[in-house]
Amino acid sequence: MNGIETTRPSPIAGTWYPDQAEILAAEVDRYLEAATPPEISGEVRAILAPHAGLRYSGPVAGYAYRLVQGQQPELVAVVSPMHHPYPYPLLTSLHLAYWTPLGEVPVDVASVGKLNEALQARLGFGLTGVGYDPEHSLEIELPFLQRALTGHFELLPVMVRDQSLETCQALGESLAEVVQDKRVLFVASSDLSHFYAQKVAGMLDAELLRRVEAFDPRAVLEAEESGVGFACGRGPLAAVMWAAQKLGANRARVLHHATSGAVTGDYASVVGYGAAVFYVSET
Repeated sequence: MNGIETTRPSPIAGTWYPDQAEILAAEVDRYLEAATPPEISGEVRAILAPHAGLRYSGPVAGYAYRLVQGQQPELVAVVSPMHHPYPYPLLTSLHLAYWTPLGEVPVDVASVGKLNEALQARLGFGLTGVGYDPEHSLEIELPFLQRALTGHFELLPVMVRDQSLETCQALGESLAEVVQDKRVLFVASSDLSHFYAQKVAGMLDAELLRRVEAFDPRAVLEAEESGVGFACGRGPLAAVMWAAQKLGANRARVLHHATSGAVTGDYASVVGYGAAVFYVSET
């Protein structure tokens, strides 16, 4: 997979989030400081965070990132949906780094290559590299990582179009296989139900998050098939759950839930946001 010798520019800075470093840092820090997640006794392997415009989902994302604040992973694998109609099941970036107003986040090209090989062996296809992609759901997580984590980290970016069970389980297990010798944090990027009335959204989101807290990735995928819960990143979420389990995580905890109505005041048609953590518990 040949890389592009450039940094990926942001297609969403100035719209989805502020394009001035000081303003962006202050907003992210405000969400981190305001979050009051429950205390977790154990080592965090992965988090779920939403990916809407910062003013909408940032207050919920803050709960997930508050739990990893100050940690020093050497690699962060962010797995997100690909909302745009690329004709490939799994994608990654061809760029050597992502840019946000807070600086560059380098891509771990070696880990991307290893994951591609592992997927080829399991599925017969791997990661398709794309340049200058417009996808927001992966990038929106980066400012939180840049503000919450301590020290240098590299990025393993994966964007998912094929959210089938076979592909997502293979992705999760392959991720765990190729990063097992690193200090790694997995981030699943997903929003929940889209454009239902608040009451209906609450029921759909509650069922999806119940399956998350049961630490059942297969059930997360099946929720949409049976119409009882929705997540645009259900495949990335399930993949990250499988990866975390492979690396010893045995507990999941939902940290917070809200909808866009809390920001807009419009409860007739909302988007749901959830934050969760997957960790190794000794009890």
